[in-house]
Amino acid sequence: MSNTVYLLEDDESICELVKCTLDMHSISCETFTTIRAFNAALDAALPDVVLLDIMLADGNGLDVLARIKARYPSLFVIMLSALGKETDKVKGLNAGADDYIAKPFGVLELIARVNAALRRAHKSSVIRAGQVVMNTENMSVTYHGKELDLSNKEFQLLKYFMQNEGRVLSREVILSDVWGYDGGETRTLDNHIARLRKAGLNFETVFGVGYKFIAD
Repeated sequence: MSNTVYLLEDDESICELVKCTLDMHSISCETFTTIRAFNAALDAALPDVVLLDIMLADGNGLDVLARIKARYPSLFVIMLSALGKETDKVKGLNAGADDYIAKPFGVLELIARVNAALRRAHKSSVIRAGQVVMNTENMSVTYHGKELDLSNKEFQLLKYFMQNEGRVLSREVILSDVWGYDGGETRTLDNHIARLRKAGLNFETVFGVGYKFIAD
């Protein structure tokens, strides 16, 4: 189970403090001091939780928050800001933030809030693999922020591959686990993989064995 946090903060001393604190608690933290670098990283791979400053040298964190919630609405975002008045907190929460921590903050509070966010992220009905985001509750899937139109079996097949990302899965195992039968014709599986590929998803054929799903 991954524990990855992205921090967008233009104060390098705070970046170092947060990163060291989270690393000490076995939480991977990637820090970014510009919105451009943060957005590029976010579009490449999603973290479990985002820590987001508001007053940034190259823009407003609330605008970044709006972009995150528009593209990845289930991604947990904690605002980390020197704007600590009640009205500031309410504004951030109303804008879509899931939590708000005012600076200066205590490291114990930070860890507690991040751990609470991670527990919520891992217990949610959302599965993430790279830029593929699946909600098992409403059976929706987005890829790079665009919703995919999948049949029920395509959804179940993709879910199975996302839960086994990077592993080589044999045709026989897939048919048994997803379709519920052993042996038989594999053309049905190949046709479903072909349709998922048309949606842009990356399935690698391992000749003589089966397939491997590679998230991007």
